[in-house]
Amino acid sequence: MSMPSSLWLKAEPLILASGSTTRRDMLLAAGIPVEVVKPEIDERAVEKPLADRGVPADQVAAALACAKALAVSRDRPGRLVLAADQTLICGGTAFHKPADLAGAERQIAALAGRTHELHSAFVMARDGAPLAEGLEAARLTMRPLHGDFVARYLAVTGSAALSSVGGYQLEGPGAQLFDKVEGDHFTILGLPLLAVLASLRDLGCLAR
Repeated sequence: MSMPSSLWLKAEPLILASGSTTRRDMLLAAGIPVEVVKPEIDERAVEKPLADRGVPADQVAAALACAKALAVSRDRPGRLVLAADQTLICGGTAFHKPADLAGAERQIAALAGRTHELHSAFVMARDGAPLAEGLEAARLTMRPLHGDFVARYLAVTGSAALSSVGGYQLEGPGAQLFDKVEGDHFTILGLPLLAVLASLRDLGCLAR
């Protein structure tokens, strides 16, 4: 008797509406075949009116994930699309991905010695309609840092510091920035993976 060869039950891979290699690699490592399609949306245009109305950071992350998922799924009829987004809040201030290494240095300096929150949201959609969603949060406390260490850190990480809000990747040298981490590791990396897998099982995409 032949054995099943995959945990993934669908003929076509999951579409990931994200350019994040970290999210892609998490899904692949979990046995999910992935096709990457970057969403063509202006994230700041989606975010600004929400922020102006005082919408909480977690709901901003959820709205951004939904906008990405719907935008890509409308152009891929019949395909299941997963999108995610993450917001970082420290002392009431929202942080975005730094534009350059100087911006990364400023962000790390602003977070040093303080606790911030990460909110990671995901939405799955098909044919322009949401099918599943989830939202999780984590709290991270960055240790006090000297300027020389930040310069050394950025020299080691280089442009990788620009790929994540806050200028760090906890799965790499960024771990050296922290005193305390509270929350699910996958959520901190930008995708609540266990909740995503549960939703995929509910949608009949994964073996139970």
